[in-house]
Amino acid sequence: MPKYFYILFVLIFTISCTEIENKEEKGEPTRYQEKYRPQYHFTPPSGWMNDPNGMVYYAGEYHLFYQHNPDSTVWGPMHWGHAVSEDLVNWEHLPIAIYPDSLGTIFSGSAVLDQKNTSGLGTENNPPLVAIYTYHNAEMEKAGSDKFQTQGIAYSIDSGRNWQKYEGNPVLKNPGIKDFRDPKVSWHSESQKWIMSLAVKDKISFYSSPDLLNWTFESDFGQALGAHGGVWECPDLFPLDFAGEEKWILLVSINPGGPNGGSATQYFIGDFDGKEFTTEQEETLWVDYGTDNYAGVTWSNVNDKQLFLGWMSNWQYANIVPTDNWRSAMTIARELSLSEIDGKLRLLNSPVENYKNLLQKKSHNWELIGQDSFLLQQASEWTEFSFKNNRSDNQLIRFDFFNDEGEELLFNLDFAENIVSIDRSLIDNHSFSEKFKSVQKAPMNVSSDKLKIEIYKDASSVEIFINEGELVMSALYFSEKDLNRIRVTSNHSMTADIQAADFHSIW
Repeated sequence: MPKYFYILFVLIFTISCTEIENKEEKGEPTRYQEKYRPQYHFTPPSGWMNDPNGMVYYAGEYHLFYQHNPDSTVWGPMHWGHAVSEDLVNWEHLPIAIYPDSLGTIFSGSAVLDQKNTSGLGTENNPPLVAIYTYHNAEMEKAGSDKFQTQGIAYSIDSGRNWQKYEGNPVLKNPGIKDFRDPKVSWHSESQKWIMSLAVKDKISFYSSPDLLNWTFESDFGQALGAHGGVWECPDLFPLDFAGEEKWILLVSINPGGPNGGSATQYFIGDFDGKEFTTEQEETLWVDYGTDNYAGVTWSNVNDKQLFLGWMSNWQYANIVPTDNWRSAMTIARELSLSEIDGKLRLLNSPVENYKNLLQKKSHNWELIGQDSFLLQQASEWTEFSFKNNRSDNQLIRFDFFNDEGEELLFNLDFAENIVSIDRSLIDNHSFSEKFKSVQKAPMNVSSDKLKIEIYKDASSVEIFINEGELVMSALYFSEKDLNRIRVTSNHSMTADIQAADFHSIW
């Protein structure tokens, strides 16, 4: 498994030491040292990546599968790439797990541990891991059929290292609907059935099964609720506890129709009885207001926690961002929880604690007392600001990440307008898309007059968490030079504790 400054990926991908030396002699970057390559976010070794898939915890390993085109850096014939981790931070790449076949390419889906061997695909002593995914048949689509997406399964009885497709695929045929995909499956203990949440046009359909092989339609949700600016995708249904009461969360990604354009993930808080999901929620709520967190779902088979990971890009420009031999990263892994803000339940997402294990021992601490500006001469990859004084109604706090080349990434908290924003228009490299440089905004719905702001900055991304994940914004950026300084300014005096440190690379 990769560790700090770990370079065994050279062996995994059969790149010889001689080849690396030759690249270095020619001035070419070695793998994971390329321009814009994240150093503590998951990225594919090469090729294209989008949605996280098949996320399941088993035998001490978190499995991450992902939509993958190994032959190009743009979206194409989908495979399931594969990696594992013991801590959600350091990742070991494994061979491609599931390849296309005569039924189609392998679109998004999920994976479960069939602990009771309900499918009969393993044994009681060696229960199978079962992947449930969408087949996308491009030939049927070109021929004009509406039935080109069906659901199939594959299984593994060797801890996810090798996968066998079920000979009876597809297990759920298409009734004649163009958008019929992204099955997220979980075990519902009360009804003793498997439940599938399936994205169907701009709604979610629920199916049940006793054995993962035979599925029965139960209900639809969402026709008149939530955002409907585009097709619904990548649902996820799971329970969370709040004050001793079980609530059910339904995640739904949408493209387009996000709060800042393009793709985003909304959520609903309600109840589920094994057949229907119901909610009293009327407003549209978002997991992340930044433009670059999409198709996120949770790991299955994790006791007492809901751990989330999203694709860090946006369909407005995902195929044309300026990286070379790879495209796309995942967000950092996050833990989901419920909290009450102004009398209403809200879904919080905060970084898993294991990232703190990557922090280098050398850290910086400052105490800011009654000042209206502060300059960090060396911007770190992790920075935490804990503001102690009460905010003023007309206060404006500005975080300016910049370099000597004049590039700037701006993050503003405007208490007068009750708006949080990210502006990457002053970063030089945004000519690949006019939509990339638009200002991202979010309503500042946070619970306290006092603020804690945690910032995770990597080579080409920033993730900002306010008050332990009450408000989150994730955004890509592609600066020509490192944004190596931070300036914090305010139109009122600030009192705050500031901590900063860099991460060890996971590669």
